[in-house]
Amino acid sequence: MGVGVAKAGQEITVQAVILEGRGPVFYASLPVAPEPRKGCRTNRAGDQHRLVASLWDHLVELRAGENPLGKGAQAAKRAPVPIQVVHDPLGRPQLRWGENRGPAISFSEGGGRIWAALCGDDSEIGIDVAETAEFQGEYPVHRVFHESELHEALRLTGGDLAGAAALLWSVKEAVAKALGCAFHSVSPRQINVYPAVGRDGGFTFRVGLSGKARVRFPSTPGGSIRVRSLPRAQMWLSIALLNRQDR
Repeated sequence: MGVGVAKAGQEITVQAVILEGRGPVFYASLPVAPEPRKGCRTNRAGDQHRLVASLWDHLVELRAGENPLGKGAQAAKRAPVPIQVVHDPLGRPQLRWGENRGPAISFSEGGGRIWAALCGDDSEIGIDVAETAEFQGEYPVHRVFHESELHEALRLTGGDLAGAAALLWSVKEAVAKALGCAFHSVSPRQINVYPAVGRDGGFTFRVGLSGKARVRFPSTPGGSIRVRSLPRAQMWLSIALLNRQDR
C-alpha cells in the first residue's frame, strides 16, 4: 500500500509491508541532496527528519483508533516538534519524544535516494539498499557469503551474480542494523540466510546467527529473524525485523 505525503515541496510516498504478523513496517525515500558547498551544513539530517515525520504521521493516522505506539503518541503528533532522531554510541538511530522511546527506525542510502523504515510494533528494524553495480567485477563473494546462500540467491536472480550478491548483502546488512551493531561486532558470514519464500513480487527470508554473533546475541534462536526483500531498479531493498527481547 502507499500514500503520497507532501513535505518540503517534495512528494513522499509511504509504503507498507507486513512480515509474518509483525509490523506493520512503513518505509519511504527521498532523492539524496547534492553535496553541500564547503562551509555549508549537510541536508542529510533534514531529509531524515522529513522522512521520519511522514512515516510517523502515516502510522499514527492509520492507527488513530488503536494507538499502537503507546501512551503519548497522539500528544507527540500534536507537538510542534513531535519527534527527534538520536544515535547510540555505535551510531544506531533511535526515535524519542521527551523521555519516551519511539518505534524502531532505520536508514539507508542507495539508488541516489535516502531511505527510512519505521516499525509499528515493538520489533527492532533494519533497512538496507544494495545496488548491483557495487558487486561487479572481482567482488570476493565466497569470502562474504556461504556457498548455499549464494546458490539460493543465484536461483532467485536468474543466475545474475551481481544481483545475487546485492540481494544477499542487503539482507545481511539489514539484519546487522536490526541487531544494533552493524558489522562492528558480527561478520557477514555469521549471519546465515536460509531459503526464501516468494510472494507479492519479493522474497521473505529466515535468518539465523552463528559463531561469535550467536554468542553475542544468545537469545536470538536460529531462523527467528525475518527479512523482506524487494527488487528495485538495479538494486535490492531489504527490511529486517526481530523482537526487541531477542536483541
